[in-house]
Amino acid sequence: MPETQGLLVVKLGGAAGIDPQDVLADLAQIARAGRPWVLVHGGNSELDAVSQRLGHAPRFVTSPSGHSSRVTDPQTIALIQMVYRGRINNDLVLRLQGLGVNAIGLSGIDGGLLRATRKEAVRVVEGDRKFLLKDDHTGRVHTVNTDLLRLLLRNGYHPVITLPALADTGEAVNVDGDRAAALVAASLQATAYLNLSNVPGLLRDPKDPTTLVTTIPRDGMDDVEALAQGRFKKKLLGVREALAGGVPRVILGTANGPNPVQAALDGQGTVIA
Repeated sequence: MPETQGLLVVKLGGAAGIDPQDVLADLAQIARAGRPWVLVHGGNSELDAVSQRLGHAPRFVTSPSGHSSRVTDPQTIALIQMVYRGRINNDLVLRLQGLGVNAIGLSGIDGGLLRATRKEAVRVVEGDRKFLLKDDHTGRVHTVNTDLLRLLLRNGYHPVITLPALADTGEAVNVDGDRAAALVAASLQATAYLNLSNVPGLLRDPKDPTTLVTTIPRDGMDDVEALAQGRFKKKLLGVREALAGGVPRVILGTANGPNPVQAALDGQGTVIA
């Protein structure tokens, strides 16, 4: 059933092949209809490209549970601030302003928006080796400054949020964007959380879009966990956390194509409820 009411939180992925214009146009139309929303965005693909051009090739590691994450040294944190907040966030806000939306850009540092615990070490698996990666500037968001977001929403602003987050130690840290967006949705008691990426949703065969899993019951996440590959594992982890936080409806959908936000709200993609 199409949903038309309540706060909407949208995560816009940063993978290659995503053109945000259709998402932004849809959000502008939703804003004109009077529905509040918060946009959280990534930027992995552009960060990879900029890192390569500047001679600081990205490195990724895998945890024992199979989750992939970016190795984040001080130079990578500086690049995240430059690419996510300085380039992508400003561009999205500029485009939304051009569409008549009073958007405001924020990183997780602004106003202590995303508070995180910095990880002392990251457990890593490389081949047959298991070890602890230390001095990595990564963390996990534990608190969202909902007072700030509600203040902005009450006054007609549409927040556009990105990384990095603010660690309790006062440092900027890299966090998983999908899990951060899920916590934003739960903390704001959103009526729907959309995670839009470069694929149509959860696929039984990652190479075949016709194998889309269209619906998952709230208590059925264990049954589909094994289908997730690569970074999609973190998306499902974010789904679990959004549901556990009280979000009644989560949709994994595509950011591409006509009216992608409304299409997801109308049930196109993988709907978990």
